[in-house]
Formats: sequence, C-alpha cells, structure tokens
Amino acid sequence: MKKLWAIAFVVVMCALVQAQGAPATEVYLAPLTISANGVTVGTPVNIANNPGYDNQPSFLPDSSSVLFTSNRDGKQNDIYKWIIATSQLSQLTRTAENEYSPLVAPDGKSFVCVHGTEQSLFRYDMDGSHPRLAYQHGKELIGYHVWITDTEIAAFILGAGGLPNSLQVINTTTAASQTITSNIGRSLLMRPGTNAVSFVVKLSPQASAIKQFDVRTHEVSTIVADTLKPSEDLTWLPDGKRFVMGQGSKLSVWTDGVGWSDIADLAAAGVTKITRLAASRDGKWLAIVGEPAK
Repeated sequence: MKKLWAIAFVVVMCALVQAQGAPATEVYLAPLTISANGVTVGTPVNIANNPGYDNQPSFLPDSSSVLFTSNRDGKQNDIYKWIIATSQLSQLTRTAENEYSPLVAPDGKSFVCVHGTEQSLFRYDMDGSHPRLAYQHGKELIGYHVWITDTEIAAFILGAGGLPNSLQVINTTTAASQTITSNIGRSLLMRPGTNAVSFVVKLSPQASAIKQFDVRTHEVSTIVADTLKPSEDLTWLPDGKRFVMGQGSKLSVWTDGVGWSDIADLAAAGVTKITRLAASRDGKWLAIVGEPAK
C-alpha cells in the first residue's frame, strides 16, 4: 500500500507539472559580484527560454556551465546544459522517464539526477551518455539529494501514508541510513568551507527555519530561526558565511553575525516568484528560477 501511494503521488505531481496552466518557470543567469562590503546582482538573462517547466539549476564545479531540468515536448523532463562562455544550450538526457535535480557527482566525471516514478538516482557521463542506476533507496522515494562524500548522500525522503518528509544520511554502497530529522523542505546544501549540510525545516505552511547538521557527528544546530516568508529555497555563497534567498521579485542575503540585507529587485527585468537559486563556486554567477512577469 505504501509503495502504491508513493507512486501515485509522483504520477500526480508529474501530471500537474506538465498540465496546461502549470507555472511556466524559467531559469535565469545573472552576474554576481561579491565583496567584503556586500553582494551585487546584475541583470538576469533567460537561459531556458521555454514556455514549459524549467527548474533545479546547478553549476559545474568549474563554474563553466549550468545544468537544469526542462520539459520541452510536453511529455517528460530531461536534463539540459547551458555553457556560459558560448551561450550554448544542449540536451543531455533523452529518456522516456522524468529526470530532476541534476548534480555533478564527486568524481567530477558524471552527474546524478532523480529518475523515474521510482525516484531512484541515475548516473550519466557528463555528455549525457552511459545512463545507469546509481542508487535506489529500497521502496522509499528520493526527492532531493546532496553529496557528502564519494559514497554518502544527504537525502530528502518523501513521506508516505501521511508521514512527513524526512532527512536521511545514506551510504550508497551499503544502503545503511540514518534519519536526522523530519518535516524538512527541499533545499539541501553543503555549506562551503564546513563539514555541515544545511537544510530547511518547515515550521508551518508559511514559516521555515534553516538548520545544519555536522556530517561527522550528525549534531543539529540552528542557523536562522525564521526565514523570509514563505521562502524555503536558498544558495550559499562561496565563503560559507552568506546565503541568498528570494521573496517575490526580490533577492536578499543573510550574513553570519549581521542578518538580512536586500540586494536586488528583479521586477524591472521581468522576473517574479523567485524560488530555487544556485551560486557558482567562483562567485561570479547566480542561477535563478522564477516566473516571467505577465
């Protein structure tokens, strides 16, 4: 019963994403300037430029390209790559299954994404070739993940049968797992320069906190007790002391020991309802998911 419920949930969610009238999210790329005095975001460019669903951007480790999910045929989501230097878009995967949340694997030679109704992790070579199963967490569904080591991930596990979503640390070689906490959001990130994974805890439909756990001790601590309402998506800047969140058309940065500061309003650029964000490791680019102004 649990497996049937979970599969039904995924099928319904995929149908909602693909249905007419679903939010036409786009992926934008904006120049980023980081200094000791502040953070500046330049004019964003729409790199998806697609009337369908575009989401979940992540940068290659060398900051040269952005991977993201895109639905361009009205059938299923595939993984695409935008090369920054040449403004070139290429399709990496061409499967009959939906694929989400691409992340470069620790080996630097492949990327891994959430795949199919079973929501396993699939691995591809960087050109999209050689698809193979990277990990499947038994009957439980992986919603989002972040690599901790070559063989360990922190994963958002979809709750089933009315149970809340949980945060688990999983060894992809042995399948051993440990639940860290529950009722989490979708934003899982390694905090740069630390041994910590940050995550969002859903306090209510309109309120969230940002916490982190030590990957060695699994000790949990609070970073921010109350985020920008109702935002739950963030990206760390390379120094690990600041992160950016979106709220409507605005971007704000939180600085350790300082708090919140507004850094940009993208309304004039036609970007609204900002959700997911990703900053490049070199600190020069910010990928932004939002809806185009109507």
